[in-house]
Amino acid sequence: MAGIFHAYDIRGIYPNEINEAIAQKIAFALCEMFPNVDKFCIGRDTRISSPSLFTSMMDAFVDSGKDVTDIGMVSTPMSYFASGKYGFGATIQITASHNPKEYNGMKICRENAIALSYEGGIKKIENKVKDGVIVKRSINKGKVKKLNVSQDYINHILSFIDIQRPLKIVVDASNGAVGPIVERFFENIDNIELYPLFCEPDGTFPNHSPNPMKEEALTNLKEKVKETGADLGAIFDADGDRVMFIDENSNRVKPDIITALIAIEILKKQGPCVIGYDLRSSRAVPEIIREHGGDPVITRVGHAYMKEVMREKDSPFAGELSGHYYFKDNYFADSGMLALVKVLNIVSQDNRPFSEIIKAIDRYYATGETNFKVENPNKVLKKTEEAFAYKPDVMNIMKLDGLTVEFENWWFNLRKSNTEPLVRLNLEADTFERMKKKKEFLISIIKGTENEI
Repeated sequence: MAGIFHAYDIRGIYPNEINEAIAQKIAFALCEMFPNVDKFCIGRDTRISSPSLFTSMMDAFVDSGKDVTDIGMVSTPMSYFASGKYGFGATIQITASHNPKEYNGMKICRENAIALSYEGGIKKIENKVKDGVIVKRSINKGKVKKLNVSQDYINHILSFIDIQRPLKIVVDASNGAVGPIVERFFENIDNIELYPLFCEPDGTFPNHSPNPMKEEALTNLKEKVKETGADLGAIFDADGDRVMFIDENSNRVKPDIITALIAIEILKKQGPCVIGYDLRSSRAVPEIIREHGGDPVITRVGHAYMKEVMREKDSPFAGELSGHYYFKDNYFADSGMLALVKVLNIVSQDNRPFSEIIKAIDRYYATGETNFKVENPNKVLKKTEEAFAYKPDVMNIMKLDGLTVEFENWWFNLRKSNTEPLVRLNLEADTFERMKKKKEFLISIIKGTENEI
């Protein structure tokens, strides 16, 4: 059980770290935390362990006198949609997101799809589970109701479609929960020719990693885009809340540049407004937001934190380097499908190929997220900060999430992973040569602090 309660979700290896007994304790803890919620909603992804974890949680809620609405196998964005659309007081999605097949976990929302962060509720769950939850079994058992949200969700995403010219696209669903929705969704759009990949749900993820950040996960997508001459390709993670893109030449498109691209569209339509971006994103993102009349707001990493800032600022849109894109018109929640629709709209309304559209706004050279396995992440962060504390050319040091150090022509962020035993480095510079040189310098600091990478 140790280590499964993270900054914005619950996640661990099944069954050693998370299992049916722990899932039941979490359900009882939620009954304590939300005494006024009479109806809980539960969805689950395609993982092999998800049905049994669902059953354990359902039994605990029912024993406590709480009704359960079972929305079945759904993507995480579909569970957020269910929360907002149908007014559930608490919603649980059983998923481990992009993690390998041996993992599972939960993403939990309060009313209106408000995600629980560690500070906002997950810590309380952790404490209750560790200290021993108070099990209050009710004489009047709760009831279980099934609800199919698929068509309402498809109609919701269809309402954002504005395709102006025919496009050919390849979509890889990674054998995750979004696959059936992808195929049903595009049946409704005449001027999109879809080439689907791995849309059959399979919790063993037999074709590639369910993490689209991994380069090897893109192999099939790249080949199919070349084979079909598609205008672009998109790939989802296992639970469908993140999406990555490649252009017509099968080159990966940086997710923060997608944030800037969608921000331009929103600012054109809505005028001046706040746009959120996470601190790992390119300097191009806030620059472009300002150039188009917007107000860029930087946030720490994680969907719970991003959504909280969006609600505070009434922001219509925000994006993360991890491929999560958030929309006010989607209950302030992330949706890979909605982000895909926004990109398709933009490409179809421009005569240039996707690569040229991106080239016009991609200004800097980034390392991408580089991961290091270390014995003591806090020590690595401390030693790195000490290495830069007194450099005269440092413009700013920020500790919003890990360590961010900014110079005139380059910057980096080093932070602990919220989901894995890693530190993550993101670095960007104005030239390729500077980016490469500074990356080598940061790696030397990390190696000098910890022998294991």
